[in-house]
Amino acid sequence: MVTLAVRVLRVAVVPLALIALTALAGVVLGRVYAGDLLAWLVIGAAAGSVLVSVAARRLPSWLVAPVSVAAMAGWTLWSLRLAATRADLPGGLLEVTADAARNGIPRLLTAMIPVEPTPDTVLVPVVAAWLAGLAGAEVALRTGRVLLGYLPAAGLYTAALYAVGPNAEPAVGATLAFVAVAAVGLAAPSGRAPASGDPAAELAPRVRAAVRLRLATSAALGVALVVGLVALLGPVVADQVDGRPVDPRRYVEPPQVQTLDENPLIRISGWALHPEQRLLDVSTERPDAQAPGDAAPGTEPSTEGRPATDSVRIRLAVLSDYDGVTWRVGATYRNAGRILPATAPARDSTVETVQQKVTVAELTGRLLPAVATPREVSGARVAYDPATGTLIRPEGLTPGLRYMVTSARERPDNNLLATANVPAGDEVARVLRVADGVPDPMRRLAAQLAEENGAPFARASAIEQFLAEHYRVAADAPSGHAYPNLGFFLFGPRSGGGQEGTSEQFAAAFAVLGRLSGLPTRVVVGFRASGQGPVLAGDAYAWPEVLFDGLGWVSFDPLPRPNDEPRPVEEDFRPTPEDPPPSEAPAPTVEPTASPEPVAAPDGPPAPDGVSTPLLVAGGSGGLLLLVGALLLTLLAMRRSLTRARLGRDDPAQRIVGAWQEVTDALRLAGRPVGDDLAATEVADQARQALLDARIRRSGGRPGDPDAAASGDHREVPGGVALVPGGTGQTPGGAGAGAGAGGSVPGVDDLAALLNQVAFAPGSSTAAQADHAGTVATTYVEGLRAARPWWRRLLWSIHPGPLRRR
Repeated sequence: MVTLAVRVLRVAVVPLALIALTALAGVVLGRVYAGDLLAWLVIGAAAGSVLVSVAARRLPSWLVAPVSVAAMAGWTLWSLRLAATRADLPGGLLEVTADAARNGIPRLLTAMIPVEPTPDTVLVPVVAAWLAGLAGAEVALRTGRVLLGYLPAAGLYTAALYAVGPNAEPAVGATLAFVAVAAVGLAAPSGRAPASGDPAAELAPRVRAAVRLRLATSAALGVALVVGLVALLGPVVADQVDGRPVDPRRYVEPPQVQTLDENPLIRISGWALHPEQRLLDVSTERPDAQAPGDAAPGTEPSTEGRPATDSVRIRLAVLSDYDGVTWRVGATYRNAGRILPATAPARDSTVETVQQKVTVAELTGRLLPAVATPREVSGARVAYDPATGTLIRPEGLTPGLRYMVTSARERPDNNLLATANVPAGDEVARVLRVADGVPDPMRRLAAQLAEENGAPFARASAIEQFLAEHYRVAADAPSGHAYPNLGFFLFGPRSGGGQEGTSEQFAAAFAVLGRLSGLPTRVVVGFRASGQGPVLAGDAYAWPEVLFDGLGWVSFDPLPRPNDEPRPVEEDFRPTPEDPPPSEAPAPTVEPTASPEPVAAPDGPPAPDGVSTPLLVAGGSGGLLLLVGALLLTLLAMRRSLTRARLGRDDPAQRIVGAWQEVTDALRLAGRPVGDDLAATEVADQARQALLDARIRRSGGRPGDPDAAASGDHREVPGGVALVPGGTGQTPGGAGAGAGAGGSVPGVDDLAALLNQVAFAPGSSTAAQADHAGTVATTYVEGLRAARPWWRRLLWSIHPGPLRRR
């Protein structure tokens, strides 16, 4: 029995080592996950893949991969169902699996830490662990090459360390365990014992001694080699111990808000004109509501001893960035699960729990309304920005969407406001920044209010009181909060529409005057709701907030009280004759001036336009290669089908738009994405420069070099298009006269003109124009692709990016 147990142990050492090595990758990755579900699922995948290979050792090698893939599919589906149940996600198994397959890697790399184990965040680790275990077991057990069989597990472990990056403590213990398990597997003797009558069993003692000596010599040489490598590479590795690991999230673009949501402040005026529009239905509960004798739990803090109203403020967006023209959200949203990361409340504030059940009616965009600060969300997949405590739904809001939010609303101690200070320094520089171009009367008004009130809260109260006493609310006031708009709101003639506005102007003016007075301010857009029932467009408004030490962000309300007649501004502030008040209302703000530039990580390449959607394939040996080949062919066919669909539509206008989409997709594939805020002619200019730079780079020049641009590139471009100074048509034969700095890409300007015709003169496009647009787009795409390196040309046709973008 003892001999049998020893033999079984010898046979099981390598499979157990493979299971342990693969499972350790899940343990390492699980450090950035909430709970231990991910680690157990990866351990199960590691054990299942290796045990299937052990059980199928007598089967032909070509049959093992399909059997293992079938088992992997079962384990993966069970894992997804378990994760969906734990996360309380709606939808059937097929819907959940399809969504996880489409968005697995992007959501994994943009999820908030700790990552909640949901189907889209566990799919990739589980499948990768199964494939690593399958490949390692087949190599180590079927061919006997144990060290080579460790490579898949080692690669998976390295990938897990890279994915964790600096978001967890160094995995010293797990790494030592990995090395120890690998050493045990390598040191294990072969499980095969010589059979009776085997010539090896009849070896003479001298022969066996020679074999032992040879093995000992080889082992000594191996140890010496390892020691030498350690001595050589040890100092290099030691220098990196204190280095901060690279975070792969820096290369992935997190979920973004739409242009409509980047500055929701401009929507206040539109909502004010249609106050009966039903945006939401809200039902709130306060599990820890105060006793009847205490202050009403649904009230907002009063900053001047005024009676608070029995209402609930529902936040839509927090705007912290102002460039003198528009206020912007400027938040960084990360995919999150049900449980959102908790932040420590302000030192001198109390926390009240508020539960909200929300049903979306006619509210559009991606911003998800919730009472500050959300701690748990169910019923909708969300992305969260901890800095502002706001939510978005990356897929966008849809009528009938229902979700529930549990928020921890902070209520500062109003008795401490009078003596509270405000923070300063780099940490709050963002909410203290004042853009250039402030009108002089606005600066003098802020200086006057600050001079008369020294303490921060006194300054904030003075600004609040000045706005509430001298201005009135007008629902039909035009939208706008740029410096000229605020100047007209503050100092324009009352008879000409000045000194009146919506909450947009009141909140924006307070925030700017506060920053000019040294107060860290921001603007919040949301709704004032009763807590039960519908939320209408007339309930939307904006309010300012000021940051105080120990108290956090405190809300102020500069709107005038109902039925209060405003006093003339000239009674308390009069512009100088050298700077008379504006007499005409400036143009309203209709949309953000430009999309904010993403902050690039230091010493790293720029963030890519997006992450290609992973289509996970499985299999081992030859089966895996066949599946990869099938995937590439499928992507190629889908890309060509997309192009044919765009350029082969019946409607000429749609074909022109499809041709334009082909050009913009080509620019994205070339690493030159175009912004949504650019006009068609500006995109044509960018397309011209992109092709010029690509051709200069291909000829060995440097993009932007005037000499290189002047010399041009006289090589032929596929399709007969060349860079021709001022040209607008094709050059026969494809040989151009050269491209100067002012040369144009033939046809792209014509395509931009056709696109403008489609936009501004619907129904006027002809079939001939659509054919010309398709020819121009095809020729330009081929020319831009031809200027890329050979390996980028190969990836061009199978890149899934155009399939993801709408």
